[in-house]
Amino acid sequence: MTFVDEVKNAVTPRAALLVIGVLGLQLLFIASYVGALHKPKPTDVAFGVVAPQRMSQQLVAQLDGLPGGPLDPRTVSSEAEAREQIMNREIDGALIVSPQGRTDTLLVASGGGTVLSSALERLLTQVEGEQGRTVRTVDVAPASADDFDGLSSFYLVVGWCVGGYLCASILAISAGTKPANRQRAVIRTSVMALYAIAGGIGGAAIIGPVLGALPGSFWGLAGLGALVVFSVGMTTLALEALTGIVGIGLAVLIIVVAGNPSAGGAFPLPMLPDFWRAIGPALPPGAGTWAARSIAYFRGNAVTGPLLVLSAWAVAGTALTLLLSMRRRDGRDDKGVEAAAPSPSGGSTAA
Repeated sequence: MTFVDEVKNAVTPRAALLVIGVLGLQLLFIASYVGALHKPKPTDVAFGVVAPQRMSQQLVAQLDGLPGGPLDPRTVSSEAEAREQIMNREIDGALIVSPQGRTDTLLVASGGGTVLSSALERLLTQVEGEQGRTVRTVDVAPASADDFDGLSSFYLVVGWCVGGYLCASILAISAGTKPANRQRAVIRTSVMALYAIAGGIGGAAIIGPVLGALPGSFWGLAGLGALVVFSVGMTTLALEALTGIVGIGLAVLIIVVAGNPSAGGAFPLPMLPDFWRAIGPALPPGAGTWAARSIAYFRGNAVTGPLLVLSAWAVAGTALTLLLSMRRRDGRDDKGVEAAAPSPSGGSTAA
């Protein structure tokens, strides 16, 4: 047998296609992460301005015209209103102009990402300095001292996502990517639900009581974790039921390649390029990271949208998995069952 024949026997056409697919995922992974994170800069950051009426519009226009468009400023009626909007995650910071002195106050929320709050502080210090004014910074929703750079929420959600698609992948590898019938699909869904509950509680326990990295409601984080794990797991099961083993790669593409760099974890959404900023909130890692930070630092505000996103992924994945399990397949497994079934005359039926 020649070397070429050995290669053909060792690497089947199917294996070659899968290897090519893995290479594509690898290159997309590099392009996605480097493209999203190699040059972060604030763009259109929702920003409030509290100033005397005679100067508020002028200041808003000045901030709106800064080179590169780092801010999306709007007038806010009072400091109390600015604080409330920050806690509701409607704006990311605010400048409170002092009508008497020359020291203004910058409100930030490092719980939403310390990189963004630091960028706002540098920017406003420069802008104020050019006007002969100084600025003092007040952190309205400070990140925990044990939550370096506000990254714990992101890493927590990444762990939940990894658990979700790994559990679904193990179920596929051990018992076939496509459930043999509806009962098998229901069993897989039930296993995924139990796994999601355990993963949610376990992750919340580690990040909270064990390590003390995140404040906020333990059961709120546990419930969020269960939803993240279940949505990712059922999405993976649905993709596997639809495309076979290729579904695992598709899940990695959606969750890891597209979802992680656009989640607003390492750099909050206002610091990401437009494409990643647009897709991030619609994917499980981004929705989960936003909700986890809201639970930890913003009194649980602004979580309705992210929870609806996660629920949509969970419902769509579950429905697709169950529907595909009910569809009659014409593949080898069905024919094999039919061929093995005994006929009334004692023989086996024809396939």
